Order: sequence, then C-alpha cells, then structure tokens
Amino acid sequence: MTLAVSAPRNPASAAHDPARDLVDQIYVAGRWERGQGELIQSVDPATGRVFATLHAATTDTVDVAVREGLSAARTSGWSTMLPHERAAVLHRIGNAIDDARERIAALQTLDTGKTLTETRALATSAANTFRYMAAALETMDGALTTPRGPWLTMSTHRPMGVVGAITPWNSPIASDAQKFAPALAAGNAVISKPPVWAPWVTLLLARLCEEAGLPPGVLSVLPGPGRTVGEALVRHPDVAKVSFTGGTSTGRHLAHIAADKLMPITLELGGKSPTIVFEDADIERAIQGVLFGIFSSSGQSCIAGSRVFVQRSIFESFTDKLVERAAQLRLGPGTDPNTAVAPLISAQHRDSVASMVDAAVAAGARVRLGGAPPQDDRLEHGCYYPPTILTDVTNEDAICQEEVFGPVAAIMPFDDEADVITQANDTVYGLACGIWTENYRRALRIGDAINAGTVWVNTYKQFSISTPFTGLRDSGLGVEKGRDAIRHYSDQKSIYLDLTDAPLAWGAPTERARS
Repeated sequence: MTLAVSAPRNPASAAHDPARDLVDQIYVAGRWERGQGELIQSVDPATGRVFATLHAATTDTVDVAVREGLSAARTSGWSTMLPHERAAVLHRIGNAIDDARERIAALQTLDTGKTLTETRALATSAANTFRYMAAALETMDGALTTPRGPWLTMSTHRPMGVVGAITPWNSPIASDAQKFAPALAAGNAVISKPPVWAPWVTLLLARLCEEAGLPPGVLSVLPGPGRTVGEALVRHPDVAKVSFTGGTSTGRHLAHIAADKLMPITLELGGKSPTIVFEDADIERAIQGVLFGIFSSSGQSCIAGSRVFVQRSIFESFTDKLVERAAQLRLGPGTDPNTAVAPLISAQHRDSVASMVDAAVAAGARVRLGGAPPQDDRLEHGCYYPPTILTDVTNEDAICQEEVFGPVAAIMPFDDEADVITQANDTVYGLACGIWTENYRRALRIGDAINAGTVWVNTYKQFSISTPFTGLRDSGLGVEKGRDAIRHYSDQKSIYLDLTDAPLAWGAPTERARS
C-alpha cells in the first residue's frame, strides 16, 4: 500500500526537505488513493514556490468515506471497544506525534509559513490533546441519578456514528487534535476536511493514527474546497455532527444546514478581541503581552488582540514604547530562528490585509508602524506584511469592527472602566479579551463584564486542553476542549430499571368499581 506521506530515512534530512516524500494521495476510509477532484497547488508562503500538488476529494468521495466509516466503526469494534482500550490507541497517537514533532513542524512551516518555534509548539499541543482525552476517557464515569420513584435510574453515553471535522489553515495539527481526539474517544468515525491552503500535516496525522493502531476506515482525510467537500460533508444525512473552525459567514451558512437536519454543530468562528491596558499595569509585561497577542502567528489567529485600549493617562507613552518595541520584531521566513513575524498564508490573503489597512488610512487612521508590504529584496517573493500599528481611529471604524486576520493593531484611548467596557463590548464578536492591571478586583470586574468566551489577566494566548474554549455572539456556538469535550461527541441516553413486582397501575378497575 502506498501511503500519502512516507516515512523519512532520518528525521534530520526530512527537516531539511519536508516536501521530499509528499505523494498525491488522500486518505479515504483507510485507503491511500489519488483524489478525483480539482488540482491543489501547495505554495511555500516564504518563497512563493509551488512545492507539491494534490488532487482533491469530491462529493462522491465524501459519500464513500461516510458510508465506510459508519460500517468500520461498528464492524471493527471501535464503537463498542472498552474505554481503556480506545484510550490506549489515543495514547499511542499522542506519543507518535511527539516522536514525529520535528517532521510535523518542518512540514507545517513549509505549508503555512509559520515559525518553527510555533509549529513545534502546535505539534506538542496536539500530542498532549490526544493523551489528555485518553486519560479523560479512562476516568469518565456514567451517572447513577437520584431516584424519584421505585426505579434505578442511570445516564449513559453512546457514539453518535460519523462526525465531521472541518479545520482551518492557521493551526492545522492543533485544531485537528482538538476535534479528532474527543470524537474518536467517544467511539465515532471521523471525516476530516482539512484546509486547501494547508492539507499536508493532517494527512501526516492520518498516517500516524494508522500506525498507532486506529482501525482502518475510522478516519478519513479529504482535502478539497469548502464549497464542494465541506458542503457535502455537512449535508450528508449520515453525518451526525460537525465541528467547524473558520470564518463567521461560512459558519452561519453551515449552521443553517445543520438546523435543517436537526444536527448538532460546533462553530469556532472569528473574533475582534480587545486588549485593555490600565494605568496601573506592569508596563513592560503589558507591552510584551500586547505584542505577542497581535503579532505572534503574524496576526493570523481568531483570538488575536487586534483592538488595544489604553487608559488615556498613559496612552501616548505606552503607544510610543509599543511602536518602538514592535519595530524591533524581525520579519522573515519561518525557518529562520530569529524570525518573530513570518509570512502570511498566501499572496491573496496578504493583499486582503493590505487593502483593509489602506481603507483605514483613507478613512483617517494614522500609521505609526508598517502599513505596507516590505520593500526588501530578500522577501520579495514571499507573502509578507509587517507589524502594523494604527492610531487616530475610533471603535466604530471598519478596521476596529472587521476581522483583519493579520498583524494589524488598532490602538485607542479610554477614560475609565465604564468607558472601556462599553467600547470593548461594541462588536458583533465575543471570543477573547486581555486585561492588564495590578488590581485583581478590577480584573475580575472587567473580565465578568466583557462579552468573551476566554479572558486572560496579565497574560495572553495561553491555553490548556483541560479548560473549555467557546465563543459568544458571532464568534461561535458550542464548546471545544475540556474534560466534557468527549460528551459533546456522544448521544446521551437515560435508562430506568423498575424495582417493584407490581404492574403499572393504569387502566385497571378499582375494588369499589368492581363491587
């Protein structure tokens, strides 16, 4: 059998040439085969070079994967396997990811442009996610509920069947793990639709799952456009649930399809997250946190702290320091260990970011840093956009209301707690928030008042797989991560066991009526 990503002769050589062993094959119900759909060209964002091609899946492929996945989950015993037996497979997958970390990191950097520091961290996160879900599965008990009559009552959970996982290009391996691990732990088959712009790490993950002992057919990885493959997956009558991470407009469209099917759906969508700096903050920590919150991942993060509110008494001095420090961030390829801000995912996306900044400037914004693609010969073929800081904007401006998904921060002053709460909540999104203050009573007040699924105090973009992640408003629907994530991929069932010897007292005549 030819595999989509063959094993390298040695990890060191694979790190130097991560594209060397890529094969034009997708993973369909345990089989590696060439897709029958349109041709996908994978481009290195750092150089503009096409490094691999891949034929996409089709709607027919989705039908085959769903049908065979449903059968495989049942006939392989995966859905009826004892929890500790499934957990053992998940543990092996996590360990396999750890063993392949350098290979995964190099391939993801090539595919997405991210720095190796970040892609290594994403691989580590994915490995930990599989091991955490394995541990949660082994220790997750059913419930013997409090009796309210002459019965023994209990609540149990069973697999849903086939679930869909649609993941984004900005953090493939970590997003894959957050969906695959709990869905597989629950005993389901998983059909993955990875991003067209970055499909290769998900295909490598399929290889690692296969080698770790996941039964054939329980996982499929079907790269292809959302308008065909993604749409077919969500609409398929035998898909019991879909978890989607991506843009809000697409998420809203998928939610309509799910509503028509009466199918549960989890949506992790966009954000326009506020970062709030009070005058009593540790300024050095706050500057470093704000820089990391918006410019790490080149701003290509749904939780990016793109709206920065600074208390008016320190606004000018803080902004000056922020600009000075941001100007020191190195722009370059993700393979350079000195790079802080790597290229964006594609030239198309870079141009979109540039056009939003241009529109903001035309509307009156002042560029304090960046504001245009770099004029640097060594970067001319890549998809680079520098750290950009804008002032002289208001929260009503488009640049403060629309998700840019790039390294662009809008800095605005605020007067007091009431003012910043009003401004921070004046958005359709509700994903994340950062608060910088030494007053923890204030931090708790503000954190409680801000409409956001995640709040960080004196830190930013820190995650734990054990802590639930959710979005409010246009930022999403449902919950990912946390111990209960497995339950979100399960159907709940209640069982009543009668403890009496008498038939139900219904419809029988009373003694008085018989006499």
